Amino acid sequence: MQFIENRTFDEIKVGESAELTRTLKPADIELFAVMSGDVNPAHVDQEYAHSDMFHKVIAHGMWGGALISAVLGTELPGPGTIYLNQNLKFLQAVGLGDTVTIRVTVTEKNAKHNHVTLDCLCTNQKGETVIEGEALVVAPTAKVRRPRVVLPEVHLHERGSRFEKLISATSSLAAVPTAVVHPCDAASLKGAIEAGEKGIIVPVLVGPRAKIEAAAQDGGCDLSGVEIIDVPHSHAAAEQAVALARAGKVNMLMKGKIHTDELLRPALDKATGLRTERRMSHIFALDVPTYPKLLLISDAAINTFPDLPAKRDIVQNAIDLAKALGIDLPKVALLSAVETVTSNLPSTVDAAALCKMADRGQITGGLLDGPLAFDNAISKAAADAKGIVSDVAGKADILIVPDLESGNMIAKQLIYLAGADAGGVVLGARVPIVLTSRADGVLSRIASAAMAQIFAHSTNTGPTP
Repeated sequence: MQFIENRTFDEIKVGESAELTRTLKPADIELFAVMSGDVNPAHVDQEYAHSDMFHKVIAHGMWGGALISAVLGTELPGPGTIYLNQNLKFLQAVGLGDTVTIRVTVTEKNAKHNHVTLDCLCTNQKGETVIEGEALVVAPTAKVRRPRVVLPEVHLHERGSRFEKLISATSSLAAVPTAVVHPCDAASLKGAIEAGEKGIIVPVLVGPRAKIEAAAQDGGCDLSGVEIIDVPHSHAAAEQAVALARAGKVNMLMKGKIHTDELLRPALDKATGLRTERRMSHIFALDVPTYPKLLLISDAAINTFPDLPAKRDIVQNAIDLAKALGIDLPKVALLSAVETVTSNLPSTVDAAALCKMADRGQITGGLLDGPLAFDNAISKAAADAKGIVSDVAGKADILIVPDLESGNMIAKQLIYLAGADAGGVVLGARVPIVLTSRADGVLSRIASAAMAQIFAHSTNTGPTP
C-alpha cells in the first residue's frame, strides 16, 4: 500500500524541494473543462485551435496551477497545508503531448505563524519555463501519514452522441411511411412526431383518436397534417397496422403504448401476418459509456429459448442490421459462461456450430467467434489474460446471447448500471418494427426509428425515391 506523508514546519528546511511530472493528454483537458466549465475553443475545439495564435490545442492555464497545488498538498508540505497566497506568471502554452515538471522549492520560513514561502516552477520537456510563481502556505505542525487514495477511473462520454450520429446519417434518406401502433401516451407519441419532423418517418397514427389527441395535449405535440386511423383499442391498432404493412401502405411499424406480445401477435400470424422465411428477432442497440462503439445485443425480447436454426436467423438479422449501419465486417461474439466447448453447456455447442455454419456460408457478412464469456467478448485485457487469440474477443460489435433471460439481464444491467442509452428494432418480418421499452426516452425512440429507416432503405423496403 502506498502512503502519503507530510513535512511538518519543524522538519522543513530552506532549499528543499518536491516535484511531479505529468504529460498532457486529451482527457486532462476534457476533465478540466467539465470540472471548471471553461470551454474556451482554444482548449476544446481542434479546428479553432489550429487557427489560433498557438496553432494547436493547449491546456487551460490553471491546469498547471492545479498541479502546483497538488505538489503542495501531497508532497511539500503535504497533508495539513493551508494555502494563503499564490501568484503565477504564464510564459508558454502547454500543448497536447507536452510533458511538464512541476517543482516547488522552500525559500523562506516564518516561525511566528508557521508560514512557508515556496518558489514554484513548471518546465516542459525542452527545459523551457512555462509557469513560474510563488506560494505562501501555513505548514502543518502535526505529523500525518495516510494511505494514498486510489482515484476512480473516469470515462468521458457525451450522452446520446452515438444515437445523434445515427440520426444524422438519415439526413439524405427519404422518410419512410410508418404505422405508429397505439401512440396513446406522451412519450411514444412525441417520439413518433419528432421522428416525423426530422424526416425519418411519415407517421400514420393507429389507435383511438380521443386517446391520441389527449396524449398530444399532454406532450405538447402538434398533430396538424398527421394521418390518424381511428380504431377502438390496442388490439385493433396492432391488427390494422399489420394490415397496412401487408398492403404496402406503410414500410415500417413503430411501437406505441402497447405490450410487445400484443403488437407482435398479429405480425406473427401465419396467414395474415408479416412472417418471412427468416425468424423474427429483436436487436438492442446500446450506447454504453464505457464501450468505444455502438453495441448490438440479440435476442433479448422475442425468442425465449431459441434452437440452433433460430439462432442462425438471430445472428444473420443482427449482422444485416450492423452492415446497414455502416459496419463493413461486424464482429459477432457468441456468448456462454465459458470459452471452451462442453456438452454440459448447450450454448457452447451451439456457438461452435454457428461458427462452422459461418464457415460453410450458412451465415454471411460477419466474423463469428464463440463460445466467449461476456468479459472476453468486450474486454481485450480479459481475453489476453485467458490467452484467447481471436479477432472478435474484446472488439465485438454484436453479442448473441444464449436465451432471452440472459440477454434481457445483460441489456438491463448495461442500461441501469452502466448508464447505456438503448434503442431497439425487430428484423425478420416483411418490414422492420421499431420496438422500444415503455421506459425509453424520446431520443431512444427517434434513434430506433433511424436504425429501422436506414435498414429499410438498405434492403429496398423503404419508399421509392
